[in-house]
Amino acid sequence: MDRTEAVSITRIPADFDRWNDVLALIMDAFAAMDGVIDPPSSAHLLTADTLRDKARRETGFVALNGDRIVGCVFALERGTEFYIGKLAVAPDCQGQGVGRRLMQAVEDLARSRGKAAVELQTRIELTGNHAAFARFGFHETERTAHEGYLRPTSITLRKVLA
Repeated sequence: MDRTEAVSITRIPADFDRWNDVLALIMDAFAAMDGVIDPPSSAHLLTADTLRDKARRETGFVALNGDRIVGCVFALERGTEFYIGKLAVAPDCQGQGVGRRLMQAVEDLARSRGKAAVELQTRIELTGNHAAFARFGFHETERTAHEGYLRPTSITLRKVLA
């Protein structure tokens, strides 16, 4: 049996109360970036309260394996697209299709709202992420620098929805 069959993708409801679990998941999933990316990840600025606020402005999804949260993603509706942020999969579940299913949930949402594309940013140093998103159908559209940096620090990737 495919290990992802046990995982369900659920839109985060208004009465969701497991923000500490989502925060722990994000911190665990993003920990491998520490010491690799410069500047450090904005994930370090998150709290349970800021995640709750984020979910009020954006659409969030969680991946559940039983009662365990093994993935999450947030999508912000903008003009002609959705901006995808804080895609996180538990390290022991990576490579099993959880991220792909979370991305599919966002793409389905975008299509249902008549959006032409989904967009995200990833760091220059995270070449594995570049390759993974390319496999999902994303293409680079620009490179940008965080405030105070003269060199590009992020890559914007876009996927046009059919």
